[in-house]
Amino acid sequence: MRVFSHTELLQEHQHDGQCACGEHHSHARIQLTQTAIGLVLILNSFLYSWLFSPNTRVAGFSAAFGAIALGVPIIWVALKDLQRGSLNTNVLVALAVSALFAAGHYQEAGIVSFFMLLGQIIETRTAEGALASIHSLIKLTPTRARRLQGENEQEVPVAELAVNDLIRVRPGDNVAADGVIIDGQGSLNEATITGESLPVDKKPGDEVFAGTMNLTGVLDIRVTHAGQDTTLGRVRDLILAAEKTKLPILRLMDHYLGFYTPLVLCIGGLVWLFTRDLSRVVSVFIVSCPCAFVLASPTAMVAALSAAARLGILIKNVADLELAGKITAFVFDKTGTLTTGKLAVSRLAPLGQTTPAELLQVAASAEQFSNHPTAKALVRLARETGLSLVKPNDFVETAGRGVKARLNGDSVIIGRAQWLRDNQVSDPLAFTVDLKEAEGWSLLFVARNQQCIGWMGLQDQTRAEAGASLMALKEIGIRRVAMVSGDRQPVATRVSQAIHCDDAVGDCLPQNKVEFVKQMRTRGYQVAVIGDGVNDAPALAAGDLGIAMGAAGSEVAIHSATIALMNNDLRRLPFLVRLSRETRRIINQNFLLGLAFVVGGIALSSMKLIGPITAALFHVSGSLMVVFNSFRLVRQGEDLEPHARSPRHGASQSEPPTGVDQARASA
Repeated sequence: MRVFSHTELLQEHQHDGQCACGEHHSHARIQLTQTAIGLVLILNSFLYSWLFSPNTRVAGFSAAFGAIALGVPIIWVALKDLQRGSLNTNVLVALAVSALFAAGHYQEAGIVSFFMLLGQIIETRTAEGALASIHSLIKLTPTRARRLQGENEQEVPVAELAVNDLIRVRPGDNVAADGVIIDGQGSLNEATITGESLPVDKKPGDEVFAGTMNLTGVLDIRVTHAGQDTTLGRVRDLILAAEKTKLPILRLMDHYLGFYTPLVLCIGGLVWLFTRDLSRVVSVFIVSCPCAFVLASPTAMVAALSAAARLGILIKNVADLELAGKITAFVFDKTGTLTTGKLAVSRLAPLGQTTPAELLQVAASAEQFSNHPTAKALVRLARETGLSLVKPNDFVETAGRGVKARLNGDSVIIGRAQWLRDNQVSDPLAFTVDLKEAEGWSLLFVARNQQCIGWMGLQDQTRAEAGASLMALKEIGIRRVAMVSGDRQPVATRVSQAIHCDDAVGDCLPQNKVEFVKQMRTRGYQVAVIGDGVNDAPALAAGDLGIAMGAAGSEVAIHSATIALMNNDLRRLPFLVRLSRETRRIINQNFLLGLAFVVGGIALSSMKLIGPITAALFHVSGSLMVVFNSFRLVRQGEDLEPHARSPRHGASQSEPPTGVDQARASA
């Protein structure tokens, strides 16, 4: 016997429309109309009986036709199951309705059928509402796109787009394919991909994703991925695959529920043998339908997947969601995971009469033609602080050492200490510095007209939320938090101390990271590995759970991990563990509710403390309690959704501090 889970039902209801308790899901509008007509006929029979006579023929005909309208969908599904050789709980409900009808209890048959169908309608609508936020991804990619042919726009189906096509996206349009902005600037809503609800400003050279919405500006985009190869296509496939997976306990239920219907039929036979009361047998069949029990796990998982997807957490298999709550150790990569992976100015140390702003302006102006990461960090900070840059003359860059340029007639030299010494800058530079390059600092010295005017310290910044997120993991019971890095050991030690990490191992090659993870597992830890999914792919695969950070746009990241975080917010990790544990708690509650309603209902029916109508209400109440209890999970993580941006400042209060703030503070 096969008992359908509610998740499967919502995927398959357009094909054969079955449910575990004789409930029909296809053609919802027709079913709703048929249910309403049947209810009117049953109510009409009660009205005639009350106004005229209980035995009036009109009341009898009205009740009979009402019972037929309401009972036929239930019986029809049971017959189809029997044709397939499936003796399941659909048959129990069909037998109960048929027995009431055959005994002439048309009103009871109609009311029982009505409550069963009503429960199904409410359950289905509620479950579909939870899935709507997930399945809406399928509809996000527009069906047509504006492809540019020279200066002309040609509207074409999205299916015809190919790599290297140039498309135009106007304000209010959804992006039709992954690509890179060639011309134009705008703000895009990327919540569907990253889970970040604040708009993201984009400029030429920035990557955009299919399914995101362009809010402002006209963008010309060069297509890099189209169709199913887009980030949205991969996200959608992962979500649909996750819905089809099952927890081990649900697979176990599918196996043992094959014996359930024959057992209930035997119980019904025993009740008839000892009482000869058809009403009791019918009530037993009705309350024995294990809808609440069967819905316990699928409804909770659908709600949990919905909450996770809303925050940009993609879970490939629901078993991975269950495993997240059992993790006892987290192993992090450093660069790009606990740190931003980009150099930022953290210290400005002007000398003499030079001000911090002057030091930054001179350095950024001289470096603005360089493509070195340190030069980009200087220029980015200068622009963020609103400094105007001077165009340099006689710009010369020496790889690995520094640059020379002239600014407003002054000669400027920027680079390492030895570079300045080689250019006869006489000040004792090394004695003014209290930072060590061995600990991950990049030091730049600035000289103007052969006099040192200051130095700057740059480093790969730790993520603003890293320390708090790691502390949150420990607070919820994670026993060990470690960091592995290919960077030097002093750098790894400095970062780990800043974020309160238990272990820090530097100088790691990819195989060393894998070995470290294996050692953790050998010591009895359930290990989750968090990395960027590219150079960390072997380590991600070595852990019990692999979590790829910042997976938006990265095919390797999405496929190398069991769970993908579409953004870089580390606060998603403690949320994931809490969501897993809360989901397990909800499932346990649901199983207990379902078991209590089935066992209690059978006992009450056998003792004739409840009749068929009350049994139907009892059954519906149990199912709805399970469904509503599960969908409390949908609201999990609302505290992680950012507040609306301030119209004046354009940023939320919870945003991490920028290099501007840190450089000002250090200066």
